[in-house]
Amino acid sequence: MATNGTHATNGTSSPDIILYTNHGCPWAHRAHIVIKELGLPYKEEIIDLDRPRDPWYLKVNPRGLVPSIRYNGEIITESLVVSQFLADAHQSHLIPPSTGAENALYRARVNFFADTFITKALPHIFGGWRAQTDSEKDEAAESLVSAVVKEIEPLFTWDAKKGPFFGGSEKVTLAEALTGPFVLRLLGLSKPEYGIASPKVLPLLHEKAPKFIAWASKVVEEPSVTYIWDEKKVAERSKARFAKLAAEKKL
Repeated sequence: MATNGTHATNGTSSPDIILYTNHGCPWAHRAHIVIKELGLPYKEEIIDLDRPRDPWYLKVNPRGLVPSIRYNGEIITESLVVSQFLADAHQSHLIPPSTGAENALYRARVNFFADTFITKALPHIFGGWRAQTDSEKDEAAESLVSAVVKEIEPLFTWDAKKGPFFGGSEKVTLAEALTGPFVLRLLGLSKPEYGIASPKVLPLLHEKAPKFIAWASKVVEEPSVTYIWDEKKVAERSKARFAKLAAEKKL
């Protein structure tokens, strides 16, 4: 069991946190960003996702998924629930408290932004990675960029000169914590040298979704987003996984 993090930044006593995770999983990565932004110390248990879950972990999370956390003895599962809980339990720049109409509106917009990315863009990102031919990859790239232009680019209504993150924030918000792992993979795994996605993805995003790409470029520079990230390792593992799935599909 590894120990990570620093003391809590809000002056209160630090909770006892065990994070059950896998550094290659983008869903678990969400919890890492939140914890890092909050400055919370934690211990981590790495769960091997390439083999059946151990019985002890199924007692922690019967679904066998990551992330899960043990927070002062209480178990919390699912990446969105874990991230939202931690952000609510430790008030910070990530998200305002759920009091008052103004705060409620901001929280709703954060949730809508994250949901839009996950439901409208992510399927095309995954589709491009799974594609095996150049034409299929290019088609997925076009679909992804169209979805970003239609669904996500119009959501960047704030003045980025005030702050590059959601709502013009100078610091990472919960919107970036929930989308950052996928943005990191989108920009990283779309590099031509990996041969995973179409080489058209990044040029098309720069051309047609300038606000999105400017925001994304800032997100992937943040230490809280990158501190567990091993791009080459994730790229190699992803490429092998998708090749295996393609081979199995042919059987």
